[in-house]
Amino acid sequence: MAMLGKRRPPRPASGHSGLAGTPGGKKRDTPADETAPLVIERLAHDGRGVAHTASGKTVFVDQALPGEQVEVAVHLTRKRFDEAHIKSLLSTSEQRVTPPCPHFGHCGGCDLQHLNVDAQRAHKREVVRDLFARQGITLGEIGSIQGDDQGYRRRARLGVKVDSQGKTRLGFRAAHSHRLVDIERCPVLVDTLQQLLIPLRELLQRLEAPRLVGHIELLTTANTQVVLVRQLKEHPQDAERWQTFAQHYQVALGTWLGRETPTLHWHGTPPALEEKLTLVNQPPLTLSFAPGDFLQVNAQVNQQMVATVMQWLAPKPGQKLLDLFAGIGNFSLPLAAAGAEVHAVEGNPAMVARIAINAKHNGLMVSGQQADLSDPGSVKQLLEKHGDSDALVLDPPRSGGEAICQALARHPVAKVVYISCDPATLARDAAHLVHAGYRIKQVAVADMFLHTAHMETLMLFEADDA
Repeated sequence: MAMLGKRRPPRPASGHSGLAGTPGGKKRDTPADETAPLVIERLAHDGRGVAHTASGKTVFVDQALPGEQVEVAVHLTRKRFDEAHIKSLLSTSEQRVTPPCPHFGHCGGCDLQHLNVDAQRAHKREVVRDLFARQGITLGEIGSIQGDDQGYRRRARLGVKVDSQGKTRLGFRAAHSHRLVDIERCPVLVDTLQQLLIPLRELLQRLEAPRLVGHIELLTTANTQVVLVRQLKEHPQDAERWQTFAQHYQVALGTWLGRETPTLHWHGTPPALEEKLTLVNQPPLTLSFAPGDFLQVNAQVNQQMVATVMQWLAPKPGQKLLDLFAGIGNFSLPLAAAGAEVHAVEGNPAMVARIAINAKHNGLMVSGQQADLSDPGSVKQLLEKHGDSDALVLDPPRSGGEAICQALARHPVAKVVYISCDPATLARDAAHLVHAGYRIKQVAVADMFLHTAHMETLMLFEADDA
């Protein structure tokens, strides 16, 4: 155990060039129609190109765009479809651009950088439209909430790994893999965090026990940059190196120690972590949060999303609003600042306490409670108790808010704003509302995760008797 976390001597280089145990890999027979060029017909929801072989089999092609003719190499064969990558690009779409990131194609993030930004936005709107069509719902105009093309990501988690040659790697995972890709530059990170990447790698290379480090979280707030290190246990000499780094680069440094239930230790005075919201006709709001609390990665787009919800609901003094999956109060506080009587609900009791603290700090009144919003019984009791609410804001995780939308059929609220990070669960839940008599009044797709296939979608529903 004396060597736990410390560097080990490098292993001799292996002569194997294929899969483990099979030097050079294994060649498989390839059907004739797989070798013929393919024409990309459209983009799949995840951004891959879709084509069909001469026999009619579907092929998903990485980094291929509609209209392009490509020769492909199939890397995964299934009964109903193949997955492939481009071997040769025979014709190029006008929508293709040079990816701004040098790690494109290796890093598993930002997989739409080869598609121009306008086309990315159009693709995401079509994904939403298609998913709703599958539920039998036709959407009208879909709006767009846009942010900066680069430098928008204010938090990120980077993996740390020491390879067999003793080199310490810092970066993101490759697509569909546990392999870590070294990252020297990340154009979507805000500049203050991007500037820490090379110094962090150099520091990791100097540590005596780099294998104790599991990952590093980076976060920028309104007043500081934060580096959070996840370690199995503390190493005294390395701890001194981390503190020297923090002082030199003027960052707040914290360490999560432990494996199963890690505890956070700040090196120095704990920073005041704050989110700022500045909306038209409202005083600025300050929302405090702690490491581990949910915080949208894109501050600029989040600000516009809050403003959109405020515009759609137009809250007035005395109106009663429910905010479900309320988080740190991202929507609750602006609604309360407009005079609405807001009741915030969260599954995590720590978040309920956080909203109360944030409301008090901003001189606002927001009532709150803890409830399991995936449990139909809990949701039923909640809607029965707050049946006189004028509007409901719903901002669930990727699993969606199906129990809530089903309950709204029996306990309707006049207006519902749904903020979704997964358009598939949004379409499923929206079908419950539409079948219960709600009408879709507004739809917008937000550029929360530009250059990726992920999207944030906002919808306003009104009950028939609203």
